[in-house]
Amino acid sequence: MKMTLAIATLVLGVSLAPALSLATEDPATQGTVDRSHPGTYVKDSAITAKIKAKLATEHITSLGRIHVDTDANGKVYLSGTARSQADIDKVVSVAQSTEHVVGVQNDLTVRADD
Repeated sequence: MKMTLAIATLVLGVSLAPALSLATEDPATQGTVDRSHPGTYVKDSAITAKIKAKLATEHITSLGRIHVDTDANGKVYLSGTARSQADIDKVVSVAQSTEHVVGVQNDLTVRADD
């Protein structure tokens, strides 16, 4: 019984060690922003989700081929294909007008034959 308890405690301690070490790290003190930090990841994901939701309400037909990503600083990266230049212009406009976006990198291309 004591051996089982000791092994269980050891396994639990070993499995929690990585989580505890991440909890104590402060990206601000390291001079870099770590995207694996939950707060940063949530902010990035929230910006990306806002953009995708706005694009869905615009009824852009090529939305499934447009990829949106946001870095830790609020810069949005657009990639993929759209059916027309007008769709690309609309996507860029939506991304630029979204709250907390500091810049947009547009790598979208027109591909009408999809």
